[in-house]
Amino acid sequence: MPRRRTTSSASSTAPSAPSAPSSSPTPRNRTPQPVRVRRRSFGDFVKAFFAFVALAGLVAGVPLALALTVGWPLPGGAPSLDWLQREITVETFLHILTVVVWLAWAQFTACVLVEVKAALSGAGVPGRVPGSGPSQLLARQLVAALLLVGATAASLTPGLSQLGQSLEGNQRPAVAAAQQTPGLFAQQQEQAAATAGALAEQAGQAEQAAVRADGGGSAAHGDTKYYRIQPPEGRHHDSLWEVAERHLGDGRRYKEIFELNKDRVQPDGSRLSEASLIRPGWIMEMPGDARGGELVEMPDEAPNVSEQAQQQISDYARSGDHAQGGGHSGGGSGDARVSLPEQRPAPATPAPATPAPATPAPSAGQDHATPAAGEAEASFGLPEALLAAPLLAAGLLGALGRRRRQALWQSALGAVGGRRGMEPPTPTGDAQDVQDALLVGADPDGVRLLDRSLRGLAASLAAESRALPVVYAAWMSGNGDLHLQLAQPAGKPPAPWQLGQDQTFWMLTRADAERYEEAETAAPYPGLVSLGTMDDSRLLLNLEAVPGIVSLSGTEADRAAVFASVAAELATNGWSDRMTITLVGFGDDLTPLAPNRIRHLDGFEDLFETMSAETRQRRGALGAAGHDSVLTGRTGPAQHTRWAPHLVLLAAQPSDEEALRLAELAADAGRLGIGYLVGTGGTDLPGAAWEMEITGQGRLLAPLLGLELDAQLLPVAQQRAVVELFSDADPEHGADGSGGSGNRPPFLVDVSEQGRPAVYARLVGTYEIIGLDAPDGDRSAQLHEALALLLLHREGVHPRVLSSALWPRGVTEDVRDALLDRLRTWLGTDPDGGARLRTDATGRLTLARSVVSDLDVLRSLYYEATQGRGAGSRQVRGRLLTDALVLVRGPLLADRPEGRYRWLTHEIIDAQLPLLVADTGLALCEFHLERDRAEKAIEALNAALRTAPADERLWHELLRATHATDDTDRLRALAADLIGRSGARGLPPRTEALLDELLPTWRDGAAAAG
Repeated sequence: MPRRRTTSSASSTAPSAPSAPSSSPTPRNRTPQPVRVRRRSFGDFVKAFFAFVALAGLVAGVPLALALTVGWPLPGGAPSLDWLQREITVETFLHILTVVVWLAWAQFTACVLVEVKAALSGAGVPGRVPGSGPSQLLARQLVAALLLVGATAASLTPGLSQLGQSLEGNQRPAVAAAQQTPGLFAQQQEQAAATAGALAEQAGQAEQAAVRADGGGSAAHGDTKYYRIQPPEGRHHDSLWEVAERHLGDGRRYKEIFELNKDRVQPDGSRLSEASLIRPGWIMEMPGDARGGELVEMPDEAPNVSEQAQQQISDYARSGDHAQGGGHSGGGSGDARVSLPEQRPAPATPAPATPAPATPAPSAGQDHATPAAGEAEASFGLPEALLAAPLLAAGLLGALGRRRRQALWQSALGAVGGRRGMEPPTPTGDAQDVQDALLVGADPDGVRLLDRSLRGLAASLAAESRALPVVYAAWMSGNGDLHLQLAQPAGKPPAPWQLGQDQTFWMLTRADAERYEEAETAAPYPGLVSLGTMDDSRLLLNLEAVPGIVSLSGTEADRAAVFASVAAELATNGWSDRMTITLVGFGDDLTPLAPNRIRHLDGFEDLFETMSAETRQRRGALGAAGHDSVLTGRTGPAQHTRWAPHLVLLAAQPSDEEALRLAELAADAGRLGIGYLVGTGGTDLPGAAWEMEITGQGRLLAPLLGLELDAQLLPVAQQRAVVELFSDADPEHGADGSGGSGNRPPFLVDVSEQGRPAVYARLVGTYEIIGLDAPDGDRSAQLHEALALLLLHREGVHPRVLSSALWPRGVTEDVRDALLDRLRTWLGTDPDGGARLRTDATGRLTLARSVVSDLDVLRSLYYEATQGRGAGSRQVRGRLLTDALVLVRGPLLADRPEGRYRWLTHEIIDAQLPLLVADTGLALCEFHLERDRAEKAIEALNAALRTAPADERLWHELLRATHATDDTDRLRALAADLIGRSGARGLPPRTEALLDELLPTWRDGAAAAG
């Protein structure tokens, strides 16, 4: 987009950006049809002419017409009592109406005078005429249109199409409306919700010449200079990046400007807290080497700068020492009532490129369990990209757990042989590191709160018969607050949501989100996907709401890491129901992540054919349903079956012709629920509404959108490791149907009398430890939890995994190491002197073989009975299976304290243990039925059902064993019990078929009971 022109001759001498290579131009934000207001067109003169006619008619024509037609409506003298008692005639009404018109004219004329004065003087926000309402907004628009072709043409106010917007909402108090959330997409934000007063206060700013601030002093690189943020021109808005590029030669130096002005009071009373949130009329102190005609050095000697502007700059210059010296704390008292992220004190140093997941403060009672925000602890070799992607990690971890549970059930039901009731293969190498990174980095609570908050909002709006607003993005702050950025104002949000920094931000605090319950509604914004972090806030872009294409430039490898991250999170996130993700030019190996969501197309022609047909189909379906967009469809009767988003990720660079076709296809995509993310080597992709660039340093840049993020990435090595985890969880992967090593538990113990362990922990049922003295009472709970985690992972536990499991809110390295020392001391050593808590070659914590749990024994007994010694000896098999079933005393860790062992939600032991117990019960039942001991078989099955009551196989065998007793009444009672348990769902088809075979009259009994 062309740079802003000024009337100063010195502006043309501003140095170019020497550090910005021509081959990599700065990414720009454009709409498919950008508005470029640089030269006065014929239309500008037409608008100015009509504005002049309207102003002349309203200001001069109205009083002249009143004077000629009606005259002065008020009486010539003081009214008497007789005048009040006269009959009310039509003439009386006309006089009253004339008075009202005179008053309205006077008010409008006052508005015009106020707006003209503000526009010509550049004095800042124009005064508000009491009770003016839309009259002042109309006056502002007409004055702006008239000045469009005058000397102050750079000062454009919103277009006439915005007359319908609420003036009251646009003139909120400056302090209350001060920026609090990282501003995304300044164009849309300013168009839809930026205050009209803040825009109009800068009329005539482009005429200001370079002058020097009063007493500005000298900087290290030259004299201090000041710059006033320019008003918007059309859809172009000033940004610190552009200011730095024009006056410092490098847009990346915007941080220097930000640091010089952070938290200093601006002329309108607000403060600069985010580099992306600046407002017209604000003053920026510039580094000493700044050059260019828009800079002000000495305002008291600058004839083109108003006296008020001179005074503002002088006052601002004197505020520097106070602001930098700590006079401001936490955002100022004026902002204290607005609970938004920017009110927290800014960190003293910039955040690292890949920070650890932001977490709240720890709960009381956890010594030194402070968040690791300032912790210098390294990542211990784990993939940092996943550690810094808590929502992506949570989605992948949840999807991986579901895949592994599905594989266990399929293998248990005989769909795949080889791993019945056993654990999935233990990952190694990169896959093990990635799994550990997922365990450490995942934020399932954040996903849960985001999902509940969005669904709760949709339910509340539906209850009020309001449509879902178009949401461009969501910001999740470090303290858990959620900010939705709307495309345009949508009124007051439903409680407990609040208005944010302006009418286009809706905010929900974490405390309010915690009180949300599950809402039976469709996911309103399933297209939200994480792009990265800015300071301590995480940005989620709503891809399906973009009015066109989102382009991503950068090197192919850097783009691939962004595309893989976006695809993986969309495929596994927890805040969507249904979705189609089409990958073009990459990602054919990502399909195992979500086979029902991801599909891969080979090239552009396939994409155009597919998406053209779907675009036509969606347009027709919306029209037939009477919806204007998919958002209104999601709140209707068919909300769970229609209007799922379709997101296209196109990594390959399109040709010019293909790009034009794609732009035409995406022109109406926003309302159809279709989103396009397209990779490009340059920055001039036709139809790109929003343009971004990924740098080699992992920064995601979109300066004109107000974005500079630490990008969320999934590099190729980690992508392959993630895919390996999902592929290994596939029940078909490596299954040979013959058992073999795939059926062998990862850790076997000696189940003979000679294999008695030194330390024995009972985990199945009540948690008990035999062979150790009770630890210190204050540390007992943590030590027991740490030991349980290690016992459930005999392959080893990474120190970061142990740390995040015990302290999900974060902990310092010394506290974790102190706990490990206590755990090592508590477990003690073996007779040979070896420690029972050890560290393997990869740095993971492992237990000695002398430390055993009943779950280890249960697995080993079942393995020995079915594939070991019991496979060749029927007597041994029966004894081993009986011993195994005796170990089952209840669910895993039945008495665990509330609030602890949250890491169990990431485990699949809750699925493994019931399957293992069921397999043991079935094997023992088979052993007894071979000897016609039906009662013993029923006893074994009932014991297994106490732990695995939902296993259909156990009920089937129980029916057969009961049938073997030849007791029809007993069989009928069991059938009635099964029918009662099934409830409204009814019996599964296979159970019905078995009952038809064993008890043909069971349906008569069911009908009678019904």
